[in-house]
Amino acid sequence: MNSVNDIWEKIIEILSGTLTPTAISTWFSDCTPVELDDAKLVIATTNDFKRDIIQKRFSETIKSVLSELFSCDFDLLVLIPSELEEWGEKKKAEKTLPEMAGYTFDRFIVGNSNKFAHAAAVAVAEKPGTTYNPLFIYGNSGLGKTHLLLAIGAYISENSPEKQIVYIKGDEFTNELVKSIKDGTSEEFRNKYRNVDLFLVDDIQFIAGKPQTQNEFFHTFNSIFEAGNQIVITSDRPPLEMSTLDDRLRTRFEWGLMADIQPPDLETRMAITRNKAGQLGLILSDDAVEYIATNITANIRQLEGVIKRLTAYKEILDDVIDIDSVKRAIKDVIRIGIAIPTPEAIIKESARYYGLDPDDLRGQSRAKNTAMARQVSMYLMRSLTNLSLKDIGAEYEDRNHATVLSSIRKVEDLLSKDRKMAATVRDITSNINSN
Repeated sequence: MNSVNDIWEKIIEILSGTLTPTAISTWFSDCTPVELDDAKLVIATTNDFKRDIIQKRFSETIKSVLSELFSCDFDLLVLIPSELEEWGEKKKAEKTLPEMAGYTFDRFIVGNSNKFAHAAAVAVAEKPGTTYNPLFIYGNSGLGKTHLLLAIGAYISENSPEKQIVYIKGDEFTNELVKSIKDGTSEEFRNKYRNVDLFLVDDIQFIAGKPQTQNEFFHTFNSIFEAGNQIVITSDRPPLEMSTLDDRLRTRFEWGLMADIQPPDLETRMAITRNKAGQLGLILSDDAVEYIATNITANIRQLEGVIKRLTAYKEILDDVIDIDSVKRAIKDVIRIGIAIPTPEAIIKESARYYGLDPDDLRGQSRAKNTAMARQVSMYLMRSLTNLSLKDIGAEYEDRNHATVLSSIRKVEDLLSKDRKMAATVRDITSNINSN
C-alpha cells in the first residue's frame, strides 16, 4: 500500500515537471504530509506565510494532480504547527454512524449506468422529506446502492447533526424484531425505528415472505412517512418483482421515486478502479487500470477485491505493481470465489432453492421440478460466468451445447413474462453472491 508519504512524493514529482527547482525547494521542502482520507489531503508547513502561498498559488494544481491519480475530487488542507493539535482533536470529535465512514458523494463515481440514481440521492440528501419520499434504489449486488444510501446519511449528518438517523439491513430488522418479541421489548424496538428523521434500509428484499416482519415494517414506514421524514430503501430488484412482498408495502415503495443502477461501462469501471485504489493509497499505472477494468466487468465489489489483493502484494511482499501483478491478483480473486462464482456454487444454490441435491441437477431425471432447477442453473452459469456452452454442458454429465442453449432460452422466455421466475432467478443469484 502507498503511504501518504509515497503519494506526496508522487505529487512533488509531478509538480517538478512544471515548477522550477527553486519553487519546489522554497515552498515544499519543509512540507509534511499528514493524512489522505475522506477525499482530503492534509499537509503541514512551517509558518502561516508559506501556508497562504501554497493555498493561493498551488492549491488548485495539487488538487488537479490528485484528481488525475485517483479519478475523484480532493480538497487540500494546509496546516501550521499550532493548528495540528486542534485539527486532530476536532477529527476525533466528529460523530457519524460507523457504517457511513468513507461513503460520500465525492467518492461515488458517476457514469451513464448510475447517474439517475446518484442525482436522486443528492436531491434527497439536500431536501430530505420534501422530494422523492421514499427513494427506492435497486440493482444487482455490488453496483453502489449501499454507497448512495450511506452517502445520503453522511451528507445529512454533516449538514444537520441534530437529525436522528437510523441505518438497518432488511435481515437485521427481522432479527431485532424477533429478539424484541422474545425479550418483551417491542415498545423500545418501535421507538427506535419509528421516531427518526432519516430511515435508511438496505437490502429490503430480505423481509419479503416474512408476514410478521412485513406487518411491523408497514407500521414503521407509515409512522415515519406521515411525520414528513425521509425513507431511503435499497433492493436487488424492483418491488414489482418481489413475488412474496405484501401488496400494501409494494404500493408504498412505489409512492416516491424508483431509481435503478446498471453495471458500469468500461470508462466508468476505469474511473472506479482509480478511485478505489486511491482510497487504499495505491497508485496504479494506466495500463494496470485498463487491464483490471477490461477483465472485471460484473460489479464494483469485484474491482475492490482485485485492488485489495494488489495492496497486499505491495504491503506484505513489497511487490512492484505491474501488469503481471494485476493478472495474478485477478486469478487469485477468481480462485477464491470473489469475482466469478464457480459452477459448483451455482448448481448447489439452484438445487437448494428447489429443495434438491446438486447431483439431481447433474443427473438425467426429467421430473418437472428437477428439470426446471437444472435449466435455471444453466441460465445462471451462462449469465454469471465466462463459460462456453460446451463447458457448461460438461458440468451436467456432458450434455451437448444444443441442450444447454435450449435450456437457457426456455428460462429467458419465462423471464420475459413470468414475475415469479424473475424473482426466483434474483433470489438464487443473491444467494450465490452472498457466499
